Amino acid sequence: MAELEHKFVTTNAINMHYVEQGAGPLVILCHGWPESWYSYRHQIPALAEAGFRVVAPDQRGYGQTDRPEPIEAYHILNLAGDIVGLVNAIGADSAVIVGHDWGAPVAWHCALLRPDIFRAIALLSVPYLPRGTAHPRQGMEAMAGDGNFYQLYFQEPGRAEAELEADPRRSMAMLLYSLSGDPPPEEQWKFRFPKSMKFIETGVVPRQLPPWLTDADLDFFAHEFRRAGFRGGINWYRNAERNWELTAFLSGAKLRQPALFVAGSEDCVGKMYPGVFEMAASFTLDLKKQVILPGAGHWTQQERPAEVNQLLIEFLQGLA
Repeated sequence: MAELEHKFVTTNAINMHYVEQGAGPLVILCHGWPESWYSYRHQIPALAEAGFRVVAPDQRGYGQTDRPEPIEAYHILNLAGDIVGLVNAIGADSAVIVGHDWGAPVAWHCALLRPDIFRAIALLSVPYLPRGTAHPRQGMEAMAGDGNFYQLYFQEPGRAEAELEADPRRSMAMLLYSLSGDPPPEEQWKFRFPKSMKFIETGVVPRQLPPWLTDADLDFFAHEFRRAGFRGGINWYRNAERNWELTAFLSGAKLRQPALFVAGSEDCVGKMYPGVFEMAASFTLDLKKQVILPGAGHWTQQERPAEVNQLLIEFLQGLA
């Protein structure tokens, strides 16, 4: 089997870095925050070995991909446009798209807007929900109550990134551990926190890394965020209101492609929005399988690579 290749392409007016391995039907892997193509390090060779052409980009603002300065450059139509342009630029006419965390909204917008290209979809951690009727700011403020909600905290340019960039390795250790299924309750990440607390204080740096995360993994993530900073990825959050305004035409839209949804029982998404996982099938008309992995946290494909690989391969092979 061919080795992993690092490549660059121009798409949607940016230069995008991606990795590629394998030959066969195309599978695009979209990462979340704060991650990179490397979040799929366990899936890329497994899917390639199973007979697929696997492409995992650093998305806009991350890694070796361009990170435009304007906040508005990171709205959801640009993020989806980047992936459409990537598929076109590498000479493919169809793909299955997989998205984790923020990569999930990118994936479902690609599927909703270009069903002629994206023939199936797999979502990790974040299930598809149609555009809501309430203004996003209202939801953030309701979540915050008399404290802070992390998405609301992120709206102030410069604040969160300054905290995270002071020591990227420490920041990534805190986030990867505290949002996983490993910490005891008192060490789990706080998505809602007091006004007196900084975002960097919302989790715990572990004395020992969990078994699924090595020092080499942590070094890679830290290096990438020293290179790119955290601003680009946080700018995705700063477009919540703009995304809502740009996508009024998608109100009530349902996903019609064959779909897979996988999340962990300890995922913060399920804790922030109780019942959201159970709603997945309501708006995904051809949901082939929904799996909640006991004990897994937010980093689904990193914490449980063997199970996620098996589920993805079964799903992909079943599409034929």
